[in-house]
Amino acid sequence: MVSKIDINKSVPRERWGEFFDQFSNGNRGRHISIEIIDSELGDEELIQNAPLMGMIYDRPGKGDNLAIEVGKDEMTYGHTIDSPTEVLTGQNSNGVMIAIWITDAAGRKTLIQLQAT
Repeated sequence: MVSKIDINKSVPRERWGEFFDQFSNGNRGRHISIEIIDSELGDEELIQNAPLMGMIYDRPGKGDNLAIEVGKDEMTYGHTIDSPTEVLTGQNSNGVMIAIWITDAAGRKTLIQLQAT
């Protein structure tokens, strides 16, 4: 499944706040899945096919984390990535963003996949 995604665009750290604001506004309500990729603990699927509410990035001075909120009218699930170090986006063959790949300071990766609209 992941092999069809071309994960190649790095988002510069100074643009993370703006990027996640725009992403949230543009994709609110779109269904996503969240998966943790961890070489030591193994992969773990956290949530599947749930509507995105928003992604909120707090700078290192404010909290240094990225919160992913899921739910339609109210938040039904939240996942926080502490101390993210890298944000990559993945596109399909048409150049449409379908995935975000986030690495944290501990080396764990979180894969957020967007369902086709």
